Amino acid sequence: MSATSKKVAERPDGLSAYIAVTAAYWAFMLTDGALRMLVLLHFHTLGFSPVQLAYLFILYELAGVVTNLAAGWIAARFGLTSTLYAGLVIQIGALAALTQLDPGWSVTASVVFVMAVQGASGVAKDLAKMSSKSAVKVLAPKETGGLFRWVAVLTGSKNAVKGLGFLLGAALLALAGFQAAVIGMGVVLAMILIAVAWKMPGGLPKGRKEAKFREVFSDNPNVNWLSAARVFLFGARDVWFVVGIPIYFYAVLSDGSEAGNRSAFFVIGTFMAVWTILYGAVQAFAPRLLRAKDRPESELVTAARGWVAALVAIPALLAVVVWVRGESVETTTGLIVGLLIFGAIFAVNSSLHSYLILAFTSGARVTMDVGFYYMANAAGRLLGTLLSGLTYQLGGVGACLMTASVMLALSAVGAARLSPERSGQAATA
Repeated sequence: MSATSKKVAERPDGLSAYIAVTAAYWAFMLTDGALRMLVLLHFHTLGFSPVQLAYLFILYELAGVVTNLAAGWIAARFGLTSTLYAGLVIQIGALAALTQLDPGWSVTASVVFVMAVQGASGVAKDLAKMSSKSAVKVLAPKETGGLFRWVAVLTGSKNAVKGLGFLLGAALLALAGFQAAVIGMGVVLAMILIAVAWKMPGGLPKGRKEAKFREVFSDNPNVNWLSAARVFLFGARDVWFVVGIPIYFYAVLSDGSEAGNRSAFFVIGTFMAVWTILYGAVQAFAPRLLRAKDRPESELVTAARGWVAALVAIPALLAVVVWVRGESVETTTGLIVGLLIFGAIFAVNSSLHSYLILAFTSGARVTMDVGFYYMANAAGRLLGTLLSGLTYQLGGVGACLMTASVMLALSAVGAARLSPERSGQAATA
């Protein structure tokens, strides 16, 4: 037996399928991050208001709510690879459609068209996400801490890749232009889809014909309370992340000239990339930080309560800084530092949630519960996106940040209702 064959033979069961799923998810999230930055910055330079920019992403998030609810059943019925491939195919179609955008269209026509394309991209993203996260429950090793490690690596690496996508999108817009960037991403994603489909190993569930749609609604209180906490956790991020901070930075950094715009694009893209990469890195490190290998699941349920409580004050303090100091270089520097700290603590919260939803569910219900949970995740992003444009237009970035603090307090209420006792019973079941 060759050294390569011996190494493959020594892999844990399911590792090859896990690697293939992770590679497909990476490719998707790179284009997803780049597309979001391309759309946001391109249409801001065309004169769209913060509320109009938020509209561009509403259908993207709304599609996620509907898709996740249905995708859990679709995956249970037809298998995880079918939903993973469908997500990649739809994203390629969305990129192709975006190349047909005509600069001569009216603002209303442009908004409606991009909303529709973003809606398709939202469907694609959540098909791919639900498939990838559900696969971990099936493929992860069974020893203590194994599930948390594999979830953390997938989720953390995904966010690091999406952060690179933000930087890539801003760079492509500045260097190649909107249409060339979209075409290039579509071609690369199509090549990756072909490669993954060709080399996908076995190990993923094939589906079961008897799966019923009504099964997507869980009767497990922990799944439902965790989903409620997830709504407000991700709403608290997107209320400043989607529109508020990028447009605030643009207003501070650009003088309106072409050179000023390019400089602002690179700074905005770099910040969004660094924030998301840091967020991903901390997510991947979370099992070690929390000593998950040596702690029972009940202690991690308790930890989820404390970590969200630690997050509540940060955006409120940053909002006060903005209101007291006004828009300035010093304020911007303080925001960058504060939001990086926010990102690190937020990452631990997100990683705990991503682990707990898989710990609370069973192998038979995994796609259903994960789909329901990510429906809540998408609902939070939708709420945050709507409020991001609205609160920025009404009160600037300070209003965005204070709204985030209120939403985090509501997330803490949901986390406080999680029961370690019920968790242990669910895991046994």
